[in-house]
Amino acid sequence: MLFQELLKSVEVHAKDGPQGTVLTGITHDSRKVRPGFLFIAVQGFKHDGNEYIHQAVEKGAVAVVAEKVASIPSTVAWALVADSRQALALMSASFYGNPTTNMRMLGVTGTNGKTTTTNLIAAVLDEAGHKTGLIGTIHNRIGARKLLVSHTTPESADLQELLHEMVTERVSDCVMEVSSHALALHRVDGCEFDMAVFTNLTQDHLDFHHDMQSYLEAKQVLFRKLAEPGAKRGKCAVVNTDDAYAGSIIEAASGVEVHTYGIKNFADVRAEDVSVGARGVSFTVIGKWGRWPLDLRITGLFNVYNTLAAFTACAAMGIPVEVIKKALEGMQGVPGRFELVDAGQDFAVIVDYAHTPDGLDNVLKTAREITEGKLITVFGCGGDRDRTKRPLMSGIAAGYSDYILVTSDNPRTEAPLDIIRDIEKGLEPVAQKGSYTVEPDRRRAIRLAVAMARKGDVVVIAGKGHENYQIIGTQKYPFDDRSEALVALKELQA
Repeated sequence: MLFQELLKSVEVHAKDGPQGTVLTGITHDSRKVRPGFLFIAVQGFKHDGNEYIHQAVEKGAVAVVAEKVASIPSTVAWALVADSRQALALMSASFYGNPTTNMRMLGVTGTNGKTTTTNLIAAVLDEAGHKTGLIGTIHNRIGARKLLVSHTTPESADLQELLHEMVTERVSDCVMEVSSHALALHRVDGCEFDMAVFTNLTQDHLDFHHDMQSYLEAKQVLFRKLAEPGAKRGKCAVVNTDDAYAGSIIEAASGVEVHTYGIKNFADVRAEDVSVGARGVSFTVIGKWGRWPLDLRITGLFNVYNTLAAFTACAAMGIPVEVIKKALEGMQGVPGRFELVDAGQDFAVIVDYAHTPDGLDNVLKTAREITEGKLITVFGCGGDRDRTKRPLMSGIAAGYSDYILVTSDNPRTEAPLDIIRDIEKGLEPVAQKGSYTVEPDRRRAIRLAVAMARKGDVVVIAGKGHENYQIIGTQKYPFDDRSEALVALKELQA
């Protein structure tokens, strides 16, 4: 594509150089620049892309887009824009032929439940015979082919390239987790969605959004964009009416059809006769698509909500309910989401990604309901993230658990003991009972929890779920809660 053609997708403040330059690629990462590329200088949280313009040009960049004036050779085309992050998204979408206009796009956003809900929807689409794309926390997928992930929602240039690849491989439907970071940082600008699904909004990411109002406003962006005129018709939103912020989300989606789901409040699709067991949950779906009993292999009240979201979204797409029911009942579960680690022991070990107050509350509430003996909880909190949720999470753990092992999650550049001191503030009411132990070494904490478990007990290892690494300092080290728990169980048996 010609640089001058690509500039039509953004508002340009100034430009110069050979505007008719042919572009062979687009990136904001100077390390990925190849001859013929457009380099867009983005102001990051740690690095300023403007400082890498000369490096990009030396590596073969033939055009540059930035927010600041820089000394650029006359042979290189350039343009100044107000927001280079937004320009990266819009120009990437244009460069790759606006791929979201060539397949059905479903975006799922919320604090908790995005991964499970997207996987449930994808399973239904697969069962219906669609070729499905999936973009999310655990992996990206084109049909049956799985790809590695770096962010819940990829950076915009990488996202548009992936979407273009899906279109090339004839994907008909793409289901994407849409994070609040992605919305606030314009990563999904240039994407046109057919449907947006809202799961819930509870405290998380306040290190980035600073307060719940800003967090809410980031989520609303997806629904406002849905309501904007575009190339697509028949757009709709799916909203959890039991969430306190449902009204604000519905207001943001003004102008498009809204389908609601819930258990407590009035909704188009509801769950009744809910029965939660150790290895599954059953309930009846009632609403505009009839009355359908479901018997699932995933458990927890939170998964009833995730299933209702997926059911409503798929039914709204026109997929036969018989197909939806078959796919949902066939789901074995999602990696790292209330995942059982079984080595034949007479107690349960559960690994879950819960890393927010609400997420931990959901998981421990379910675990408490299925615990015959004691509930033992292993958890920590991530470093360089929202500190205010740490005592909230420990207070929740204390409310449900018989014993707690406080450990490290991904400490990053914070000292593990400093994080643990914040966590301990929420444990002050139970400190005199001797019902918790501090063990900063996560591997040892898991072994201690498994060693103290007896018949009928439940061990919950929370916070990392599917992750196969631990971030200490700025380095990633191999670490998987599920593997560590399995090793601990085998050592115990030996």
